[in-house]
Amino acid sequence: MPGLTIGDEIPNLEVETTHGKFKLHDFIGNQWTIIFSHPGDFTPVCTTELGLMAKYSAEFEKRGAKLLGLSCDGVQSHNEWIKDIEAHTPGCKVNYPIIADPNRDIMKQLNMVDPDEKDPNGFPTPSRALHIVGTDKKVKLSFLYPATTGRNMDEIVRVLDSLQKAAKNKVATPANWKQGEPVVISPSVTNDEAKKMFPQGFETKDLPSKKEYLRFTNV
Repeated sequence: MPGLTIGDEIPNLEVETTHGKFKLHDFIGNQWTIIFSHPGDFTPVCTTELGLMAKYSAEFEKRGAKLLGLSCDGVQSHNEWIKDIEAHTPGCKVNYPIIADPNRDIMKQLNMVDPDEKDPNGFPTPSRALHIVGTDKKVKLSFLYPATTGRNMDEIVRVLDSLQKAAKNKVATPANWKQGEPVVISPSVTNDEAKKMFPQGFETKDLPSKKEYLRFTNV
């Protein structure tokens, strides 16, 4: 996928949002940030997604992560749309900002363009994209969904947990991992180093190759 991708720094764009104008780096500060785009206001899948993002906002806040939405309509349209979002998902409050991008410039610079979807006027629309940005303002993970498939909020929380755990320790998370389950120790860590780094101990799986690379621990 060309354009902004994992390892790239988020461009310091000035954006107009439902919370006023600001530059992306100022908004991110030194926190994890989830930037997510939507094909358009007053569309069915997007309405369900933004409501659930708001419903899960406490989970993201507990993890020190900010939320920032984007849709290719203006601020006034966003503010009207928020009323529908909150009505559809009772109890949720859309307290995070939503970027206005009526000229489709920001979505291009953030690599959030859907190559197949067009609006009624034939203009490109944002994809259902999501970037998780680290405290260093670099993209740590990207999702790209077609307009027809809504995102899974539990998976966003799960991968955020994984990224944050890996950032603090020399570990990785195995398939289907969830918070509280064992993690694997990075292959770059020797057994002697692992004993010092993980005093709680670790389990090395006995494999046919007899290579001691699959080591589980709890952190």
